[in-house]
Amino acid sequence: MTEKTSNAMWGGRFAAGPDAIMEAINASIGFDQRMAAQDIAGSRAHAAMLAATGIVSDNDAEAMREGLLTVLSEIETGKFEFSTALEDIHMNVEARLKDLIGEAAGRLHTGRSRNDQVATDFRLWVRDQVDAVDGALIALMRALLGQAEAGADWVMPGFTHLQVAQPVTWGHHMMAYVEMLGRDLSRFRDARARMNECPLGAAALAGTSFPIDREMTARELGFDRPCANSLDAVSDRDFALEFLGAASICAMHLSRLAEELVIWSSAQFRFVKMSDRWSTGSSIMPQKRNPDAAELLRAKIGRIFGANVALMTVMKGLPLTYSKDMQEDKEQVFDAADNLMLGLAAMAGMVGDMQANRAALEAAAATGFSTATDLADWLVRALDMPFRDAHHVTGSLVALAESRGCDLPDLTLADMQSVHEAITGDVFSVLGVANSVASRVSYGGTAPLRVREQVARWKAVLE
Repeated sequence: MTEKTSNAMWGGRFAAGPDAIMEAINASIGFDQRMAAQDIAGSRAHAAMLAATGIVSDNDAEAMREGLLTVLSEIETGKFEFSTALEDIHMNVEARLKDLIGEAAGRLHTGRSRNDQVATDFRLWVRDQVDAVDGALIALMRALLGQAEAGADWVMPGFTHLQVAQPVTWGHHMMAYVEMLGRDLSRFRDARARMNECPLGAAALAGTSFPIDREMTARELGFDRPCANSLDAVSDRDFALEFLGAASICAMHLSRLAEELVIWSSAQFRFVKMSDRWSTGSSIMPQKRNPDAAELLRAKIGRIFGANVALMTVMKGLPLTYSKDMQEDKEQVFDAADNLMLGLAAMAGMVGDMQANRAALEAAAATGFSTATDLADWLVRALDMPFRDAHHVTGSLVALAESRGCDLPDLTLADMQSVHEAITGDVFSVLGVANSVASRVSYGGTAPLRVREQVARWKAVLE
């Protein structure tokens, strides 16, 4: 296909072609060629419908459908020459189809517009991407489930304000991310269901006078139904915004986990060891083992957030229906989708390969007076003490241990009775970190029993 000085697809209205700058700002083929498969699928469905309704002949429709498969093959094998003069993927495909089958190609655009065509292509592309994200999320969740199951009873510190708070289990911590990603999975699936309406047949904005069958094209393309309002069909980009919104929340979850991996793999924590596949060395410091994959993932999340804001900004001031501004809807979505898929795959790899340091986790769990809440709870249960009083007594015991340079379990019974004389030796049964986590048997708690129940539940859900 040769470059053309003017776009013949515009017809006779324009005598002169755009200059180079106008062509550069107007053309979208540099990025919307990513929708080639969706564009051709939409056109093949449209051609079949035109024949079924008698708008075009069966012979012409068959020529269109076969010719479009040839175009798709040329694109997929790298033989297709894209033309910026033809602006976009729709015109590039139609022009090549005309080269292949002649006059019949001109009948393909009957009963549709580029407005409903691009809305359909873009919906199909985003829907395909949602399906890809669905699979990637499940892969990451399974990697986390593997870690949780292996470490269901491994004790580690739980944090608030990044300060040691109470002992939890490694499995419980991993399952927190499974819950987050489960909500992400639900959001993407919910968005998919809502976006699964077909704009094709809305034409430019008002529908068409041709006796088209929109139900047929919707079925052919796997949509649940046609969009009910032609104005909304061509101007709606909520489906892309919902994708970016769900992607942003999911990306935030990935970034939080990446941040923990960066912290945990440091020499100060030593909670995990990242495999060589996801680490790099230093050019000058031979001892360094840098969690670069986690750091890069943490940074790439900003691009997904940015895409969400960018598309909201494009759409916020547009009157109905289509405006050329909406050509700027795709690059942000493409970039966000690429980075989300990369982030999900990288995190699944990191989580699957990482090795938790059980000894370091347990040692850290026993620091920072992490069983102080267990002591306060014991005072309430054993001595029938109001919790606020128990909190005060426990605080005094923590201060005493701190002054002695020891932890709560290291205090003697006499030490404890010097603060409150009713304390008995039974108190030591709740001060070990293993005892602490085992006692947290409330639904959603960190007890190994509850962790294993949640692992089993999620395994069943993901089957």
